[in-house]
Amino acid sequence: MTPILAATMFGFLYGAPWTWALPVLLVLALALAFLEAPLALWTVFGAVVVGGIASWPWLLAYAVVMVVFNVRSLRTALVSVPVMKVMKALKFLPVISDTERTALTAGTVWIDGDLFSGKPDWDKLVREPYPDLNAEERTFLDGPCAEVCRMVDDWQVFQERDLPPNVWDYLKEHGFFGLIIPKEYGGKGFSASMNSAVVAKLSSRSGPLGITVMVPNSLGPAELLVHYGTDAQKQHYLPRLARGEEMPCFALTEPGAGSDAGAMSANGVVFEGDDGQLYVRLNWTKRYITLAAISTVLGLAFKLRDPDNHLGKGEDVGITCALIPTNTPGVEVGRRHDPLGVPFYNCPTEGHDVVVKLDEVVIGGRAGIGIGWRMLMESLAAGRGISLPASSTAQAKMCARSVGAYAAARKQFGIAIGKFEGIQEPLARIGINAYTLEAARRTTCGGLDAGAKPAVVTAIAKYSFTELARQSITDAMDVLAGKAISMGPRNPIAHAYMATPISITVEGANILTRTLIIFGQGAIRCHPFAWKEVQAVELNDGRAFDAAFFGHVGHVVRNLARSIVLSVTRGHASRAPVTGPAAQYYKKLSWASASFAITADLAMAALGGDLKRKESLTGRFADVFSWLYLGNAILRRFEAEGRQKEDVPFLHGSMQRCLAEIQKGFDGIFRNFDHPLAGPLLRGPIALWSRVNTIGGGLTDRTAHKVAEALQKAGEQRDRLTSGMYIPTANDEAIGQLEHALVLCTQADAIDRRVRDAVKKKRLTRKSTAALLQDAVQLGVITADERELLGRAEVARAAVVAVDDFTLETYKERGLEPSERLGTVATHGTATPRAAGAPPDTRAAGLSTANR
Repeated sequence: MTPILAATMFGFLYGAPWTWALPVLLVLALALAFLEAPLALWTVFGAVVVGGIASWPWLLAYAVVMVVFNVRSLRTALVSVPVMKVMKALKFLPVISDTERTALTAGTVWIDGDLFSGKPDWDKLVREPYPDLNAEERTFLDGPCAEVCRMVDDWQVFQERDLPPNVWDYLKEHGFFGLIIPKEYGGKGFSASMNSAVVAKLSSRSGPLGITVMVPNSLGPAELLVHYGTDAQKQHYLPRLARGEEMPCFALTEPGAGSDAGAMSANGVVFEGDDGQLYVRLNWTKRYITLAAISTVLGLAFKLRDPDNHLGKGEDVGITCALIPTNTPGVEVGRRHDPLGVPFYNCPTEGHDVVVKLDEVVIGGRAGIGIGWRMLMESLAAGRGISLPASSTAQAKMCARSVGAYAAARKQFGIAIGKFEGIQEPLARIGINAYTLEAARRTTCGGLDAGAKPAVVTAIAKYSFTELARQSITDAMDVLAGKAISMGPRNPIAHAYMATPISITVEGANILTRTLIIFGQGAIRCHPFAWKEVQAVELNDGRAFDAAFFGHVGHVVRNLARSIVLSVTRGHASRAPVTGPAAQYYKKLSWASASFAITADLAMAALGGDLKRKESLTGRFADVFSWLYLGNAILRRFEAEGRQKEDVPFLHGSMQRCLAEIQKGFDGIFRNFDHPLAGPLLRGPIALWSRVNTIGGGLTDRTAHKVAEALQKAGEQRDRLTSGMYIPTANDEAIGQLEHALVLCTQADAIDRRVRDAVKKKRLTRKSTAALLQDAVQLGVITADERELLGRAEVARAAVVAVDDFTLETYKERGLEPSERLGTVATHGTATPRAAGAPPDTRAAGLSTANR
């Protein structure tokens, strides 16, 4: 192959005009790079070019140079080591602090590595796990989970500022606080997928209920003990935590140390007691600690000092994690914050000269001393992908469920508001968000269940899920309008709206996650060569640097060629792993991944260590990277769920929005790339080409209309879109009323159209509603049964449009009971009132059976 190619190129060069030869050579070079040709073939190609345009002495010089590059020992000594020394002297690579190093090495690289590479292995990614629940997990979800949801009245929880005592007892009795604790210690031993499903279902019923269960099953004592505890610690604590006999919390955040763990002031000082054993004297001031006020065991992160070097590790031992019983003298708990009125236990805690035995309280015993930051980062690498993504998915699904029903029932100008294109726009975004987040939730949990601990992916999940849930709730507020701003049990989304900023701030504030973690960590950890280069320079390892540096060079050459070819062909030069409607989007993501990879490398080369301080720029890179991950998850869902025909509009809508967000990120990068050499190139011709040749233009009206219509139709597709949620069917509940109204109004819609058509054709004369319907029956436009159905539909419509009001006295008393409960609005034989705080009526009403 190589001699034939060489002969062909020689013949062409010597026999063709230069104006023809140069374009052909450029195309050949592009092809070699695109196909990842080995160095030997590049050497031959170079020899052909040099031999065609220069004399033999130049060809000989070229041969000497290429011998150096092809013989690794020579290349390392003569090229790589000098380059490494220059990079070290210029401090070209970023300086990695100890805390940054711990964060970078925590967890694993997963799908993110493929997406960052510029050439995702779609054949592998399309086979990534997308697991469902097993029989035992499904039984728990449909049994105890559904039952505790029935026991909770979210409005009453907000009025009483706590879950009812019987709910707390039920959660403990049925093991809700031990979901992640192995069965051998009395826990449920559930998968990440099941942990996520439980949190999602509970959150769909009540935010405080979901939070109360999620926190003990995320980063905290149980999680840390399972992975790092001593056998004695596990045997003592885990069974008690699983039974709810111990209530855990984990104290990390401080007034001066939120995201900056290095600024932590909580400290412990090692000293030797009179009995010859080692003790630690602890002092701390923590805040925003969920469950601290009612906790019995407090997980604590603190800086450990050993002035007398009892441990042989020097004075500053490092961040350490310990378990402190809250009845220990000096521990202060019992107060709580008020996070936007959402009644979950979020609390401060202090400790003043708290003395405990060192070996007993440090998680992992002596082996755990000084490695607390690594423990936290490794646990967060998985945990960020479960709890908040689950609750955010639940919010998006419940918005889709409730707002879709409301749009179908609420009328303005004589027609359902869901038929107005202005309403269909936010409805479509809500539906697309619900589809996207469930896709990413299942994909992420599948990876976690398979053993991955992808720190960058879970950071993407935490940021993206909470932001998209916030968008859904804001859109829902716009559609529900006056109903959404009137507090009371008839309002289905007000409490979620109140709680939204909380999820944005916890487990790493979204601003920080976007601008510092996703790309800042991903650019080094997910890049196939960057971290290897950093390590080689630090170790002064010339051979390792040679492998990483020239691997990086080849990576850049390949991705430059791929980005050009895929951009010119709009992705069609790549291969999709599937056929059907998703194939085009795999090709677009290949194009986006190649463009992202080469642009990221350009940014790292041009800005070096300064890149991590360009937070606006890294934030835009994070946006592109995040949507690459979400796009892959959307495509994975569509294929894993059998390419459902009804889901095609959701596929198109989700991917149209995904590609538009990627385009938006690239536009921002190109427009704001501030560098004397690369900047003009990116801001000029590349930015212009990007705007002319966009990866995605956004959601089309046609697709938006189809998605919006699907949300307004009761049936299997709507149930699948909102699967796993708790959907009450009682008419004295806000969601139950909406479900009831959707069914009746949908059934009555065709009948109502016949009446309106008869009026237009002047068969009927406009009168009062009752008289008009009576005439319609007499003229045979509708039947008597249809008239009765229209009447019931109007009653149901009025019920969902109604909002709560309070007497002046009850309003001043925090509105413990509105002037009339939901059940008194649409009685007419369809509902009965219930006492405040009583469990909702669970009688079947002939509505959807989706995951009650």
